[in-house]
Amino acid sequence: MRISTAIVLGFLPFSCLAAKPRTDDKFPQHHAKFISASAPLKLDDALYEKLTATPRDYTLAVLLTALEARFGCQLCRDFQPEWDVVGKSWIRGDKKGSTRLLLGTLDFADGKGTFQKLMLQTAPILMLFPPTIGPEAKVDVQAIRYDFTMGPQSAEQVHDWIVRHLPAGPKPPIYRPLNYVRLVTITTAILGLVSFFSVASPYIIPIIQNRNLWAAISLITILLFTSGHMFNHIRKIPYVAGDGKGGISYFAGGFSNQFGLETQIIAAMYGTLSFATIALALRVPRMVDPRKQQIAVFVWGAVIFGMYSFLLSVFRIKNGGYPFHLPPF
Repeated sequence: MRISTAIVLGFLPFSCLAAKPRTDDKFPQHHAKFISASAPLKLDDALYEKLTATPRDYTLAVLLTALEARFGCQLCRDFQPEWDVVGKSWIRGDKKGSTRLLLGTLDFADGKGTFQKLMLQTAPILMLFPPTIGPEAKVDVQAIRYDFTMGPQSAEQVHDWIVRHLPAGPKPPIYRPLNYVRLVTITTAILGLVSFFSVASPYIIPIIQNRNLWAAISLITILLFTSGHMFNHIRKIPYVAGDGKGGISYFAGGFSNQFGLETQIIAAMYGTLSFATIALALRVPRMVDPRKQQIAVFVWGAVIFGMYSFLLSVFRIKNGGYPFHLPPF
């Protein structure tokens, strides 16, 4: 009996040592630093090697960047605030570390050895290291890279990319702190606009309510777009072209082609026809002198006839089979 008791007492220290928590579990220690820093962990070569070493039962997202001005990486400096937003949002929503994710930043100034080891020539590069052991371990333990070829990315885009590679379950959303400077700026601008309109409204409202002004704006807009202005911008057409005989061709053949100057000529023709029609309909009937009224009718009628004749001749230039024409063109 004494012998068995001595044996039990002899193995008791070893059982106590076996009951101690694992000292090689890196996640709790670095997650505590992650929480206390309220930002992605600042890494160097040694810490990068330690966190990426296998086995690991957590996910690690590392941003390899070059923030110093001497490296000339504008994309790195533009993306860094968004990366900090991702880190702070994750800390805010996952203080207990239930997602088992760590975020870190390795600057070139602190990790030249890592950049040389990975043979990296550009930055920034975002790498996601999946767990190698545990229930969420991946078969392929190679790091997953995020694509920065589309330029600066937002925190929301990076957050969605990280979430897609994590196990199913609730994930902390992106939280952007309130921008007080922007809020004050917008409020001041709104108050300034309200004050301006309250003072200037007696002068602005009559102009805004002027029917002739809106009629002129509408007419100019209609003439501009019906003459082919948008066609010019979409097709990037030339202003004029040569006619092959040393001269200039003002009108392009075919209904699917036109020149820039042709658009302006057509707009001027439409404008002249519109103005003449408005004058005949509104101005001429108000004339008191019958003789002047008769002369105005003939003048504006002749303008409409001549301009319409020229317009039909343009149609025949665009399409040689157009059957209609009016003299003198």
